[in-house]
Amino acid sequence: MHTPNVFDDIVSKLLDRWGVSIMGQNGNGSRLKVQFLGATGTVTGSRTLVTAGRTRILVDCGMYQGLKELRLRNRANFPVAPSSIDAVVLTHAHIDHSGIIPLLVKQGFTGKIYCTDASMRLCEVLLPDCAYIQEEDASYANKKGFSKHHPAEPLYTVADALESLKRFQKVPFNREIDIGDAKVTFFHAGHILGAAHVRIASGKKSVLFSGDIGRYHDFLEVEPSQPPCSDLVVVESTYGDRKHPTDDIVKAMAELVNKVVSRKGVMLIPAFAVGRAQMLLLALSRAFDSEQCPKVPVYVNSPMTTSVTALYKQFCGEHRLQGRECDEAFRIARFVTSVEESKQLNERSGPLIIISASGMLTGGRVLHHVEALGGDPKNMILLAGFQAAGTRGAALAEGLRTLKMHGQYVDILAEVIKLDMFSAHADQDELLRWVQAIEPVPAHIVLNHGEPNAQDALRKWFKRHLSESTIDIAAEGQEIVL
Repeated sequence: MHTPNVFDDIVSKLLDRWGVSIMGQNGNGSRLKVQFLGATGTVTGSRTLVTAGRTRILVDCGMYQGLKELRLRNRANFPVAPSSIDAVVLTHAHIDHSGIIPLLVKQGFTGKIYCTDASMRLCEVLLPDCAYIQEEDASYANKKGFSKHHPAEPLYTVADALESLKRFQKVPFNREIDIGDAKVTFFHAGHILGAAHVRIASGKKSVLFSGDIGRYHDFLEVEPSQPPCSDLVVVESTYGDRKHPTDDIVKAMAELVNKVVSRKGVMLIPAFAVGRAQMLLLALSRAFDSEQCPKVPVYVNSPMTTSVTALYKQFCGEHRLQGRECDEAFRIARFVTSVEESKQLNERSGPLIIISASGMLTGGRVLHHVEALGGDPKNMILLAGFQAAGTRGAALAEGLRTLKMHGQYVDILAEVIKLDMFSAHADQDELLRWVQAIEPVPAHIVLNHGEPNAQDALRKWFKRHLSESTIDIAAEGQEIVL
């Protein structure tokens, strides 16, 4: 295993261009190549190309979020020709892993997209919704004239998203499947519904992608499964520089509710539609049931969250809640469906709680709530999870109290609280625990899907505890040949 030199790189590219394999006539030898095309030095935009014999597999096809310089990459030409990719393997449905799939299909990808059943069902909700938000944002920008693009256009349309869904094929957990010259297996990763670690093998060589690793004592999701042995392991590093607080989630939520109730305010919670919103509802339900805080009206104002919550009820066997408990936890909320009711929420008096997407304040209905409610000091904005650099959520978490939304600047006087205990990502200790569970300990580990400080901290942490392993940080365009 080695990182190729310049000569190797030139030869590899020529062979790929000519469709020639160096593994023999049937392409089933031991050569496996991994190229990092996204999520390097940042948390979003996951895209990694694996070449196994004559087969090219893209692991994840995620959207960049946060800093403008990152978001612009979504509109750039894809690093390799979409038509040259044979298949996409999706670790899970979050938009930073799946959100560019419709654009890939639009630009010429004709293969299949493999993922777990729950991930496929989630993408049926998330991808059209993501496209709809883009269309709405573009329409609003054109109407108000605040976009620098004339006219403003979405990355892709709802029709594009629906077309891409025709290429999805569900795959069971723990069953090896053949994709051309590669053998691919999905393993439970926790994190969110349907999330998976993915192992790709060709001949005697293999690479394991962690995807996003869940927590071992998660409030809602199952814990990560035992990861299989692999020659190369690609590990996410979102929380590589910190450890999550161990406070009681229900108690912490109850204390915040009591605080808002005492001043008759509104608690606004920007929340990811998949996993985070359901975890918040569960925590609120248990806080109400245990009488640690009074019951107050709870509104979920996100059509996507409404649909995803129904899927959590359908896939009860893939998370910690059984059917009855699932129904009871989610019954505490009124799920808002109409635009008119969404607008009326901004006129209601507190105390009340509004859960709305998106979780990092990058778009969606939550922005209208922030505009309407953020200027009142009796209200609270609860940031319940990771906020990527460059997002409005990150700006609030860092202390900024003026946000630009829909072409205007809005002063935030509401109290801002950030709770990392709601994170669905493994922290530094849990990431190490996951890697140490691999037998034998992998010879080569590469960190991606993390910001520079987190990645460097995790590299040092791994080096301290995994002295026999080579620990690297992925670089954009880097290739590793096994």
